Amino acid sequence: MEAADTHQPRKKSAERRRADARLRMDELRDLIRHHDYLYYVLDRPEISDAQYDKLMRELRELEEGFPELVTPDSPTQRVGGVPTQLFAPVRHRAPMLSLDNAFSWDELSAWGKRVEKLTGQRADFVCELKIDGVAVALTYEKGRYVRGATRGDGTLGEDVTANIRTIRAVPARLKGKNLPDTLEVRGEVYLPIPQFERLNEKLAEQGQRLFANPRNAAAGSLRQKDPAITASRPLRLWCYGVGYVEGQRFRRHSEVLEYLRQCELPINPATGAMQTLEEVFDFCRRWQEERHQVDYAIDGVVVKVDQIALQEELGATGRAPRWALAFKFPPEERTTICRKIEVHTGRTGKVTPFAVLDPVQVGGVTVGYATLHNEDEIRRRDVREGDTVIVRRAGEVIPDIVGPVLSRRKARTRPWHFPRHCPSCGATLVRPEGQADWRCPNRGKCVSQGLEWLIHFGSTDAMDIPHLGEKTAAELLERGWVSDPGDLYQLAAEQLATLPGFGEKSISNLLEAIASSRDRELWRLLVGLNIRHVGPHVAKVLADAFPSLDALAAAKLDDLATVQGIGSEIARSVYEWFHTSENRRLVAKLKHAGVRVEERARPRRGTGPLAGKTVVLTGGLSALSRDEAERAVEKAGGRVTTSVSSRTDFVVAGENPGTKLDKARSLGVEVINESQLLKRLRRR
Repeated sequence: MEAADTHQPRKKSAERRRADARLRMDELRDLIRHHDYLYYVLDRPEISDAQYDKLMRELRELEEGFPELVTPDSPTQRVGGVPTQLFAPVRHRAPMLSLDNAFSWDELSAWGKRVEKLTGQRADFVCELKIDGVAVALTYEKGRYVRGATRGDGTLGEDVTANIRTIRAVPARLKGKNLPDTLEVRGEVYLPIPQFERLNEKLAEQGQRLFANPRNAAAGSLRQKDPAITASRPLRLWCYGVGYVEGQRFRRHSEVLEYLRQCELPINPATGAMQTLEEVFDFCRRWQEERHQVDYAIDGVVVKVDQIALQEELGATGRAPRWALAFKFPPEERTTICRKIEVHTGRTGKVTPFAVLDPVQVGGVTVGYATLHNEDEIRRRDVREGDTVIVRRAGEVIPDIVGPVLSRRKARTRPWHFPRHCPSCGATLVRPEGQADWRCPNRGKCVSQGLEWLIHFGSTDAMDIPHLGEKTAAELLERGWVSDPGDLYQLAAEQLATLPGFGEKSISNLLEAIASSRDRELWRLLVGLNIRHVGPHVAKVLADAFPSLDALAAAKLDDLATVQGIGSEIARSVYEWFHTSENRRLVAKLKHAGVRVEERARPRRGTGPLAGKTVVLTGGLSALSRDEAERAVEKAGGRVTTSVSSRTDFVVAGENPGTKLDKARSLGVEVINESQLLKRLRRR
């Protein structure tokens, strides 16, 4: 007993030291988070760098002495993740859509009138600077940062949780009480222009490849496998909205931004609320003139309807919300020398002329090539080799030559003439009557077409096959192992082992990526099939209307043309593709290889009240948001599609429905209201 009594005071002393350390560590973490917010978000520091370093040093020493008290959201853990080998896919709770563009007051005004016509109400607006960065989604659970993802294709992004945690402007813990169980915040990660220039200077000193512009630098920094590299680059973030919030509803977008600001998330101070389109246009015009007054790249203004109820009523197309618009600034122009004009044969056989330029900075991008579109455009603009030319670039648009500076044209320059043979295979080019483009008819044998198709098939917009780069694709074609994308699924490890630079890991990575692509969504396969005019948006519309390749192949031309969002030109292109014998052989090859050629069955819940039903939503709903209605239908066994067809079981029409209601009535499809939908959802 005496020995035990003697030891007791020491035990209490250790517990007291641990408790004191916990209190001090909590205090230091709160202080550091506060000063991070002041410095990285408000740009209003209150202490010197030396004082800040002293706080961090004290916290690190305490955490080293009491490692069991280290928390994942501690400021010392900004770079705490181990390097990753792969960015895992993350499915967004709500799609991260693109934006439609306006380039003039007339287009902005027309959009405003459409908003008023569709809703029958006057809308208020919020204007935000359009940051030229990388769109991300940050997820917080009970106020703690748990996940970060890139936009990806809008439905699936890449998990960059550890890398985003290194960004000082991103709070590891939100400020406030009664925080939602789940909050998904949308934002744009960017690299300030001065830091971008310093980064390129450093890379140049090290003999490494330079980044073309701040956006590419931000994207490259965010996708580093080692978070320590990301942490070494001073990325910043502006938040612009909420993708999902659990247990809380907002009336206005401006309320959303204020809520995020109170949580101490970074909101761009240039954001403004407007009541009229005239005020919106004044805002756009002012920032167009002052675009270089900020230290980050902007290429326009995003205009949003402020009222959430009107946003939900307006809904979205397959690719963009109807309640938001990007007003794009006029493109910036520079002059340079056109050294040479060449042509390239693309994946569909189209032969496109392009100019080889003396590299020049245009809109923050180093431009060395620019499209010349087609023969008629070259003749109209009279661009010649050796000319001083005006180069234009707007946002992500491919650089374009406006025309030559005739006063600087040298004597004896000659007009350029379009070649009559394919630069890749030598086949005689054809130009169908009434069309502007020359084409190579040698499909199946033209190396350039085959290479471009193979690269396109494996791209992130199509079948998403990592490790199938241009060099590998060229080797596969050159050796005769692949003649079309269907042959990818027959490749063997023994073959790949003979490729230069292919070791065991490279072989495994490529074969696993090809195998995984067998189960991609149908719309991705449609994009990869190389059908003219069929990009991701059109492919999703087609997959909604025709849930298998067999159904699409069997569709009549009129069936295709009546699908909402599919015009006569696209319909004919799809129809002709599936009625070409070599394409039918490709489809058979893909089926034989086990590639999924049908829409994945939506989860069913036994005998749910809407099991097997195809539903279309149109107009504004009052009891449910659009996302809630879609989830409720799917939970009840139904399937929500974006377009009305003869296969639609019923349409739910809310307030101020659009053209989908007219389409439903013309096809004799049943139309119900929101109250009737709720009754059907509850039916057992």
